Amino acid sequence: MPAPPPPDPSPAAVPSSPSAVPPSAGAADAGPRARPESLSALFVAFTLLALQGFGGVLMVVQRELVERRRWMTREEFIEEWAVAQIMPGPNVVNLGLILGDRFFGWRGAVVALLGLLTVPMCLVLVLALLYSRFQSDPAVAGALRGMGAVAAGGIIATGLKLIPALRHHVLGRPLCAALGIACFACIAWLRWPLVAVLLTVGGLSCALTWRRLAR
Repeated sequence: MPAPPPPDPSPAAVPSSPSAVPPSAGAADAGPRARPESLSALFVAFTLLALQGFGGVLMVVQRELVERRRWMTREEFIEEWAVAQIMPGPNVVNLGLILGDRFFGWRGAVVALLGLLTVPMCLVLVLALLYSRFQSDPAVAGALRGMGAVAAGGIIATGLKLIPALRHHVLGRPLCAALGIACFACIAWLRWPLVAVLLTVGGLSCALTWRRLAR
């Protein structure tokens, strides 16, 4: 009786490796990066963002762009906000120009700027007229002081939510925390001007990061 033929060594008969993952699975998990559908959507988004920025815009920008619309990750937000902060002009305007240019080029930058300024500027003019008339009212003064406390709490909460994004930073959490404490001490206790803080603490952070990346 003849012996049975050996098994077929073709690739179709070779079992797949347990570590093999279909390409479509990784792509489905990652998903496409969210972005505005059009220039009008970009204008509306930044207009709504600016209208929420009473008493401080950092927490609103982080919630709208990172958590709600998912146009940026937390890591990207920290990096882009740092760039916007060292540039001249309002931070949120600089960030709007950066994102608008990224999505739609120079037209997106212009539309983002118009969204941040057009409607809020009209509203601020009306509020300025009302404030000039009622600024001596004790109730108005008390409401403004209360709004300042809420704004401070919102900024602290936003900073705490962004801390987990530093886990992937090349400097590591301890050194990032030390640099953050040094920055806080220079501004709150030593009362250094912002330019001096950026040149000293910011320059030291950039130099240390460049040195770690060069390794």
